[in-house]
Amino acid sequence: MRSARSRFCSLGGGWMGKVARLTLAALLAGVLAQGGAEAGDGGEGPPGCPPGLAQKENGCQPPGQAKSHVLRVGTFRGIRGQFSTIQSAVDAAKPGDWILVAPGNYHEQGDREYAWPGVAGGAVYITTPNLHLRGMDRNAVVVDGTKPGASQCSADPNDQDMGPLDWSGNPLGRNGILVFKADNVAVENLTACNFLAGSGGGGNQIWWDGGYESGQIGLGAYLGQYLSATSTYFVSAQQPAAQYGIFASNSRGPGLIVHAYASNMADSSFYIGACPDCNAVLADAHAQNSAQGFSGTNSGGHLMIAFSEWDGNLTGISANSQDTEGPSPQSGKCPDAEKGLTGNGLCTYYIGNYIHDNNNPNVPGAGLAGMGPIGTGVLVSGGQFDTIAWNRVEHNGSWGLLLVPFADFSNPPPPGFSCAGGVVPQVTDPFPLGTLAFLGVICYFDPFGNEVYDNFLRDNGFFGNDTNGDLGEISGLNDPGNCWHGNFDPKGVTSSPADLQTTHATCGIPNQGANFLDPIGLQLACATGALGPCTGLPGNPGYPQATKVTLLPLPPQRSMEDPCEGVPTNPWCEKKGAGRGKHW
Repeated sequence: MRSARSRFCSLGGGWMGKVARLTLAALLAGVLAQGGAEAGDGGEGPPGCPPGLAQKENGCQPPGQAKSHVLRVGTFRGIRGQFSTIQSAVDAAKPGDWILVAPGNYHEQGDREYAWPGVAGGAVYITTPNLHLRGMDRNAVVVDGTKPGASQCSADPNDQDMGPLDWSGNPLGRNGILVFKADNVAVENLTACNFLAGSGGGGNQIWWDGGYESGQIGLGAYLGQYLSATSTYFVSAQQPAAQYGIFASNSRGPGLIVHAYASNMADSSFYIGACPDCNAVLADAHAQNSAQGFSGTNSGGHLMIAFSEWDGNLTGISANSQDTEGPSPQSGKCPDAEKGLTGNGLCTYYIGNYIHDNNNPNVPGAGLAGMGPIGTGVLVSGGQFDTIAWNRVEHNGSWGLLLVPFADFSNPPPPGFSCAGGVVPQVTDPFPLGTLAFLGVICYFDPFGNEVYDNFLRDNGFFGNDTNGDLGEISGLNDPGNCWHGNFDPKGVTSSPADLQTTHATCGIPNQGANFLDPIGLQLACATGALGPCTGLPGNPGYPQATKVTLLPLPPQRSMEDPCEGVPTNPWCEKKGAGRGKHW
């Protein structure tokens, strides 16, 4: 595929390319600098090294690290490595080492060797910090979740590996590459597929995990680039399925995920969450054919989702507050009274993306993700203080950009329940809180303080139902409320409530949007299917309904030009000359 930047230069014109260059430069200098010393012992590496690592003669290493070793898996160009499996190389590696993986189909079994009681483990399980795991060919190095001996990423139900069994005899599920609380681990230039969820979770193809659902931050710096994640297997929302493509949680960062593709996920292709100050960037990504292209629960602070493409999903980009994966809320407010890159005091940015054609009812879908409002480009659900700007948002049938509350029905409440940043409804409260409490809502998050501006909009809302259009907002009275300005549609911006860019043009003042009993609230319920199949309200054509899930084949993706770049000299990467030029 073409890079996101090249797509924007051709599709969005020269101004978008200029915005991309300026913003990414500011981002890499500002956002990723946050927390770099903490994560990397004071070292901020130059380009080409993961955050916190320094470029040295023998590769990217933490400051003061002894000479690293290169561990090779498989056979590359007729030269056999020391290891036949990735997990055996990981087990032998020391902090600072490199692991290179030759082309091949790797049915790894680390989740059997390092079993977690009652919890899905990782086929490749990494707990050693400062490792660099790199495939020699992005498209040909495949970490495969199917059974050993199965063909590559087989769709055959008999070939699926559901993981070891729990105490009741049910499969726990599996994760692919799982980096658990290990700082400065880079995963690059490879593909992962067909890791499915089970009774113990799982279903993540590539995961940097700092302590999922712990409410704590347990991970520092991470790097992922030139990565692909997909699945060829889906039966139903009630059966094991691939949940997430590329996933980072409970990290203080700095984190960087770039040049990545993911598809066919029942929840989201990309996820960054459970980090009140994420210090993370996701850029030059492409997400297709998933319930959500991007999902971010309680992710905020310094965070940028930028210059990427989101198409063919149920919902394109989704950010939400939720008490079940703390700490809540999802807030983009800058820490320590910073002004942020645009001077508005907000540090979470959704900018420069191409968000189009997210109208697909036949994606894999499960849980809340499968109930997203079809045909929505960007959905902020109970999120606060986010900046959504300079995106190209086209041909999303319901709404281009939509802000709505999030009602958490978790029963029983999760451990450590606090509803921080939200409201605990009581049956004695006025509408809608009293009604929501009666229905079992334990925590209610309203969207407020968000700034939505200078987005290019076209052909959104073509499903043709009342309130479908470019912009939409459901919210209560908040101080500050949400503000909308400078968004442009060649045929005129449409919004619900009407004239949002007039009534809500000023930022930082109290205001409110529509309520749930207004037409947009009824349409939202219809688009999500929350009350069952909804083909239309009186006088409205309704929304596309699922017929049969269709999975996309994985298209070839751009691999690293030189997989030996930065790697210490080894039999697969012999340097030419005295450290000059390419390595092989």
